[in-house]
Amino acid sequence: MFGIPLLAVAAIMAAYVFLRMDGVPLAGGLDRKVRMRLALGAWLLIVIARFTGRANFGPWSQAVETAGLSLLVVLFLAAVLLAAVDLLTGFGSLLPRLAPKLRGLALAGALILSGIALVQGMRAPVVTEYEVALPGLPNNLDGLVVAMASDLHAGTQAGPDWLKARADQIMALKPDMIVLPGDTVEGHSRRLDDYLPALRTLRAPLGVYAVPGNHENHGSPEKALGVLAEAGFTVLMDNWVSPAPGLVVAGVEDLKSIPKERRHLDPVALALENRPPGAVILLSHTPLRYEQASALGAGLMLSGHTHGGQIWPFNYVVRLTYPLVEGRFKIGPMTLIVSRGAGSWGVRMRLWKPGEILKITLRAG
Repeated sequence: MFGIPLLAVAAIMAAYVFLRMDGVPLAGGLDRKVRMRLALGAWLLIVIARFTGRANFGPWSQAVETAGLSLLVVLFLAAVLLAAVDLLTGFGSLLPRLAPKLRGLALAGALILSGIALVQGMRAPVVTEYEVALPGLPNNLDGLVVAMASDLHAGTQAGPDWLKARADQIMALKPDMIVLPGDTVEGHSRRLDDYLPALRTLRAPLGVYAVPGNHENHGSPEKALGVLAEAGFTVLMDNWVSPAPGLVVAGVEDLKSIPKERRHLDPVALALENRPPGAVILLSHTPLRYEQASALGAGLMLSGHTHGGQIWPFNYVVRLTYPLVEGRFKIGPMTLIVSRGAGSWGVRMRLWKPGEILKITLRAG
């Protein structure tokens, strides 16, 4: 369902950007009808990119997806900067001679920012370190290292070699436990088996734990979750496991993708019920229902999904749905950490913050 509003917004942005090129040096000399045809062509490329990317037919569809989604980012940044100029100049009525030049600078700025975003998106994710006092953690587990990589999105833009490099980054942290809070793979990908060798290199003494994200639920959820299980991960779906005495790891299904037949259930309550005493880590792809998780006794909640907004200033839009976009938060006695993800949604572009892999050191609280 997200695709329909996305394409509608893309159509509006394309029309607005090409219409506001009027009078802009170099581009403004084009006839209005020509500019609207170009806007239509740009939108159609985004539509084709959306559907070929989801079909994942191979290298050619990946190239089309990259081109279309890169164009979407350019249009987004151009629309934001042009809107700022139009508000400043009253749509050209306040500074009629200067306004076209300012719009030209806005378009140039959008191209420059898009280039920066592409460079940042291609960079390896950084390692962000946290130290967390976890209530109930036994003294013998003090100093336990948890490596977390959310939103890898293996299956389309991120290839097997990229995933293997991320697995190497994770293993270099020498983790005692690895957690993957969703969107590890793309459920619609036809080539998920290509990622198994890299996924199988993820090993830790206390195990590797994964929960589904919304992208595992695209296309074939059974295949996506099956690949995670085949890689040797423990996939948590509204349940818990105890990898060591005094430590519980629980996980919920994606809270935004719950099937109709399960919407009467309470995933967080199910994941935490009847657990043994001790410290509790809760994995949830989306940073939602954290007050409930804290009230039910989770000491640490780990989430992703937001990508930190990925492309500035889209983070302000994301905040309307997910107020806690990225970073560390205290929810009563519970610590919530929201990662901006190791990979990226759609095209590999980020502005301004790079992707991240988390190294979390647990302390007896």
